[in-house]
Amino acid sequence: MDRECVSLLPRVCEVLADSGSSLPDDTSLEKLLDWFTARTEAGASLLETCPCLLQFVSTVVNDTASDPGVLSFTLKLTGLVAADEDGFKVLQECSLLDRVFNLQHWQEAGLWEDPCLRIGWIQGLRTMLQHPKALSFFVQAEFIEPLLQLQTDTSLFVASAANQMLAKVLLFCQPVSSGGCNGVDKKEKNHSRTCASITDTETGVTMETNQDSTAMVMTISEYLKKSLVPKENTQLHQSLQILKLLALLLDQSGRPLRDKLLQTVVDSLEELVTADYSQLTLPLMDVLLAAYSTDEPDQRLTRLLSFMLNMKKPADLIRAATASLRRGHHDRVHTAQSVRILLLPLDIITGLTLLGTNSAADEHRCSMVQQLKSKTSCISLICVCLTNTPQITLMDRDCLPCPPGLIVTAVLSLLRLCSGDSSSSSSSFSSSSAGSSEVFRNVIGNGKVQKCALEALTALSSSPVSGAEVKLIEVFTLLLQYLNNPDSDPTVLHKSYQALVKWMSVCTGRSSITEQLRRDVLQVVRKRACDMRWEVRDSTVEFLGHLAVVPVYQTAAEKACDASEALLGGRCCTIPLLQEALQDPESYVRASAISALAQTLSHSWQQGAALSPEQTEIVTRLLEILSQDTEGFARRAVVRFIIAWFSSRCSHSPPSPPTSSDCSLLLQSVRSILSHGSADLDWEVKVHTLELAELLLDEAFSGHCGDRKFSDSRPAHPHPYAVISNQTYTPHTHTDTHAQDVESDLVGVLNNLVEQGVISALLSGLVDCDRPVGLKACQLLIALRETICPLSLGALDATAAMATVARVSCELPGRGWAQEIRKMLGVQNRPEEADSTAQRSFNGADVVDCEDCGEAGEGHAVCVSVCDVLRSLGLDERLDILTQSSDHVHNSPLSLLQDILTASAAHTHPDRQAGQEVIVDCY
Repeated sequence: MDRECVSLLPRVCEVLADSGSSLPDDTSLEKLLDWFTARTEAGASLLETCPCLLQFVSTVVNDTASDPGVLSFTLKLTGLVAADEDGFKVLQECSLLDRVFNLQHWQEAGLWEDPCLRIGWIQGLRTMLQHPKALSFFVQAEFIEPLLQLQTDTSLFVASAANQMLAKVLLFCQPVSSGGCNGVDKKEKNHSRTCASITDTETGVTMETNQDSTAMVMTISEYLKKSLVPKENTQLHQSLQILKLLALLLDQSGRPLRDKLLQTVVDSLEELVTADYSQLTLPLMDVLLAAYSTDEPDQRLTRLLSFMLNMKKPADLIRAATASLRRGHHDRVHTAQSVRILLLPLDIITGLTLLGTNSAADEHRCSMVQQLKSKTSCISLICVCLTNTPQITLMDRDCLPCPPGLIVTAVLSLLRLCSGDSSSSSSSFSSSSAGSSEVFRNVIGNGKVQKCALEALTALSSSPVSGAEVKLIEVFTLLLQYLNNPDSDPTVLHKSYQALVKWMSVCTGRSSITEQLRRDVLQVVRKRACDMRWEVRDSTVEFLGHLAVVPVYQTAAEKACDASEALLGGRCCTIPLLQEALQDPESYVRASAISALAQTLSHSWQQGAALSPEQTEIVTRLLEILSQDTEGFARRAVVRFIIAWFSSRCSHSPPSPPTSSDCSLLLQSVRSILSHGSADLDWEVKVHTLELAELLLDEAFSGHCGDRKFSDSRPAHPHPYAVISNQTYTPHTHTDTHAQDVESDLVGVLNNLVEQGVISALLSGLVDCDRPVGLKACQLLIALRETICPLSLGALDATAAMATVARVSCELPGRGWAQEIRKMLGVQNRPEEADSTAQRSFNGADVVDCEDCGEAGEGHAVCVSVCDVLRSLGLDERLDILTQSSDHVHNSPLSLLQDILTASAAHTHPDRQAGQEVIVDCY
């Protein structure tokens, strides 16, 4: 523990023990407790390193006038100290443990009514419960009764904490050889809850006295049994809490404890199931499914589960079936029953025989129809059904009442109904179901059902549907109807586009795409690209980009193509639409258009085809957006476009050299991008610009660094931005001729990087005010330093080999970012400040005045050696600073302790002048 913190802690304890003292903020005590907890987890003994804590606890617990927050903190701190057996022993010897957790003491002082104190009492005991002595203390102090009473506390936070504490106590009682958290197999391995949600330890602790353990289990089990069934409706909340607790216990406990719990509570569960409380349907299902074992099914539990899946209320029935599927229950009988229940609303509303004949779900049909007549219930039931249909189609065929393809047909039929096409319902439905028109009216034009059905249709594209090619035309036709519908909501249109793209991915050839379909799709896309609503235009542009990257699986006789070519006829149709979108008044649309253009053109880039005049015009327009657009979204997209272009044209395999005009445009674009991007006001644009610079470095040094990327040479660092390799490029010096070749190559590479503006972009990013930008630039500069002038080359022959490279210089302008770099290097900003010679040095680096360099009005520029700059900027030290969080100075225990003392001083000096308030660090 830091010495300064230890020295300050006694004064802080005095301040906290003083009931009249104020704290810097409401969370200071929690932060302090977090610090103590971290020290404990690191293996430190709090009482050994901070002996003042013992006196602090004693003072606070005997002063009933203390602030409730401080009292709660003291209870939690005591539990933390007692979690260690040595600390527990010391507290017991001082009689502090009994005093701190004595309920009667707090009740007589009138403090128990404060929920803050009750929370501290519960959490303190829970933290302490790490060893058998702590549990024995808990049992002997008879804390189980008040803990049970707190399960239904008026404070939700207290009740929840008590719930978790009770679970921990009960799980703590089972032997080490038990199941669940204590080492035996867990019944539901794929369930989302883990042992850590209940206990703080992964292994059980053997009780010193089996009698205590047995009595504890009996007491808690009997409490659960009595509390499960509410005596009146006002106690439903209590039953809900107990069911949640029971589900956790059954899910995580070992076999002996689970059997004991079930044996005790099964009668109450049966009474609760038959009582038909709708509010308890889901928690009841959680309990039954957590208790149910497919290996050795208990007959009573099987009967209860079947009862839940045969409830009379349709809403409860649907909820129970959903819970069964969500839990991943593997009993085939109940799974098949749940599937039939969830398909029943879809079967009724579409008139399709999804459930077959003589279905067991027919007994629920009449009540379900009545429920569907109510609009609110209808929408809710249908949406739940639709949400589960993709999962249903993936199940074993013996659990399905119909082929998966028929479920897809039902979803399509429902979508037609939503658009007002009542002809899609079968005549059998109309004749057999009274009030069918009422059900139809509930879904016609309902946006929520449409969105849910479209999401289901999108997911169903991955289902094992036989004859998918036949379904394609049906799906495309319906989606086109939605896209053409003038009343379609923007979100509905967006989801229609998503479904169209997803179903195109299962297309196995152009034969399934008719010419009429192509014309219809192109017509609707052109119409929606000019929609008055920007959301629709944005979705349309995104759709064009997504199509371009979806491959269409072809037959042997067909040429491979993407979905855009198969459905829209290729880039000759899409590029003009995307070019037009570059002029859109909404920045989101412009950004989406740029991204879509990159996706559309990527195929020709990878093939190395020469740029068309149209593509050249696009690049010119993008550069205008980067330099002139007022919104960051579009500017970010431009830099990402150039990155994609550069990566595709210069890094594809096998290499296909671009034409000279392509290279010229690419290099001109790169220079402009680096110049504008590094000076952008948006930090994400600057980071993307540095990513482009990284690509240029990779390309430039690919021949020198072998097959690995230049970025692999960045030094390893624990920060997520710097997960990198320690390897560096070392120039070979076997022969004079080879050394000269290496020098010449490196000089050429470095000069090109300077000319392209890569070095300026990196130096500009290094001193940027946004930390992610500075961090990225610093990492790349270090990698560059280790590549062209590694510090490890201390030998005279190596230094001589790099002498030519060291003469490559870059320009530092007289204004902007370069001023900060000059300060770091110790270079004067004005020629009159220089000495009489035209050449001066900083830390061994050469500096040359450049009278003619720099833009007009920028001031006097200087040229400096790139190698010397890289060695003189203190990059390693700067990296250490940048990898720390922005508040690393203030976000510390020392700062927190100082804040508490400062706030106390301000409180004790009320005559402080106005405006001299204490500003607290944001810890």
